Amino acid sequence: MFAVIRTGGKQYRVAPNDIIEIEKIAGKPGDIIELAEVMLLGGDSPKTGNPTVAGALVAAEVIEQKRGNKIIVFKKKRRKNYRRKNGHRQSLTALRITEILTDGKKPSKVVARAEPKKAEKKPESKPEAKAMPEAKPAKKEAKPAARKPAAEKASAKKPAPKPKKK
Repeated sequence: MFAVIRTGGKQYRVAPNDIIEIEKIAGKPGDIIELAEVMLLGGDSPKTGNPTVAGALVAAEVIEQKRGNKIIVFKKKRRKNYRRKNGHRQSLTALRITEILTDGKKPSKVVARAEPKKAEKKPESKPEAKAMPEAKPAKKEAKPAARKPAAEKASAKKPAPKPKKK
């Protein structure tokens, strides 16, 4: 049996015990993750989804989190003295497909979830609040200068005309 799954904007054909590298997803090595977007189930009686197969699920184990090979991005415009060289390494997750499930079944191994944060225990009786020092009065902030109307601004900028001498 095989399945076609979609993750990271790409589609992958997978079968049990296949190892694939996909776009990075959350998980530590050894965690079991569920890939729910199954597009097609192949085998004796293939099933296609519209867009996904209802109740189908692919369980996979995270092998490692890594980065792909460096890709060089080089841009050039001739005769313009324009050259830019950049590199890019994509973050990847290596997965081993453990099982392909149908009809809403769950993986046989426990699905690892992020550990919930430990709730801090609050003491049952609250200690009496310590007397806080008196706060100093806040300083009054200077008010911004009132805005002058546009007519006053224009007249303020231009000096008064001088009387003509004859």
